Amino acid sequence: QVQFVESGGGLVQPGGSLRLTCAASGFPFTSYAMSWYRQAPGKERELVADITGTGSSTKYGDHVKGRFTISRDNAKNTVYLQMNSLKPEDTAMYYCSANRGPRLPRYWGQGTQVTVSS
Repeated sequence: QVQFVESGGGLVQPGGSLRLTCAASGFPFTSYAMSWYRQAPGKERELVADITGTGSSTKYGDHVKGRFTISRDNAKNTVYLQMNSLKPEDTAMYYCSANRGPRLPRYWGQGTQVTVSS
């Protein structure tokens, strides 16, 4: 079955760093673009970062560009999100997601909480 195991979330002070990990299984990982989304209470879900199947191209949401880096290790079926210079407004539940194309819904992980506070 399709499964995502997410880790790396937690509490960090402003200016600090975290690295989120999403370990995937049950589908042809290398064929799928992968994304990180986030959602804070009372706010819409928003795209954080996106990476193609080979890792050759990445895209970032405006609020995280220059601070976050998405990467993947296809040998380990794993995608990462390195988060630097964290701000309180980065506080949200972060979700790993696989893009299955226009005809099929995305796969979603269970989410991992990131809290940025002093």
